[in-house]
Amino acid sequence: MMPLTLANIGEQNMIRKVGGKPELKKHLEDLGFIAGGYVTIISAIGGNLIVNVKDTRVAISREMAGKIMV
Repeated sequence: MMPLTLANIGEQNMIRKVGGKPELKKHLEDLGFIAGGYVTIISAIGGNLIVNVKDTRVAISREMAGKIMV
């Protein structure tokens, strides 16, 4: 298990766990980051990530991506 920030661009990864404070965890889950789902990093710009989750592109900060374990 590793944080999403260490995953390779273009590689599909299964989300194993979403951590962080309850508000952050709820926000990420509302965006579609749910354990058992899949996420693909599209690009990394200035430390922030653009990812594809549930057929939607979402931009998240490096800090948020560090709370998503794949």
